[in-house]
Amino acid sequence: MSFYKNVTSKPWEYSSPTLGSGPESAFDTPSERIALTLFLVVVTVIFSLLTVTYYLRMDLGDWVPLADPTLLWVNTSLLVVSSVLFQLSRNVAQKEQRLPARNLFLAAGLFAISFVVGQIVVWQQLAAEGFGVASNPASAFFYLLTGMHALHIVGGLWVWSKTSLRFFGDAELSDLRLSVGLCTTYWHFLLVLWVFIFAVLTNT
Repeated sequence: MSFYKNVTSKPWEYSSPTLGSGPESAFDTPSERIALTLFLVVVTVIFSLLTVTYYLRMDLGDWVPLADPTLLWVNTSLLVVSSVLFQLSRNVAQKEQRLPARNLFLAAGLFAISFVVGQIVVWQQLAAEGFGVASNPASAFFYLLTGMHALHIVGGLWVWSKTSLRFFGDAELSDLRLSVGLCTTYWHFLLVLWVFIFAVLTNT
């Protein structure tokens, strides 16, 4: 009887273990984090190609280097502070401290907004000095690199604004931690990217 039972058994009908119940569940990664990682890889490739093109183009005779705007140093400091505040917000959110996490998160976004405003002021100053977008290739690349970076900041601020509204709503802090963590990772990436762009622009 047991032989017949073994032969006629259908193992594929047995219920599989619940997902996340085994040791392998520790390796589960939220889909949002995977999507962000893939996006950052794409952005890295794009800016790498732009940088290579930048160095190839500057060897031609019509390249006129720009004077380094002093305000760029101020803007860099603003972005550093923003990134630090995002990290602090994530740290206190993990400790279940909702109010400090919210306040730090809001402050981080405000510093990021200040960075974008500062970049706009830099563009206006350069344009007033005769370095418009079409004045020479160096100017064009400056606006392209800084403009694309600022555009990614603005995109991040859109996500930041949505998460900020959830802080003032009924969302549980446990539900907000992922969004805060993703924003923090994104801002750290944008800070590293900006430092790289800044170094390229000021050393060429």
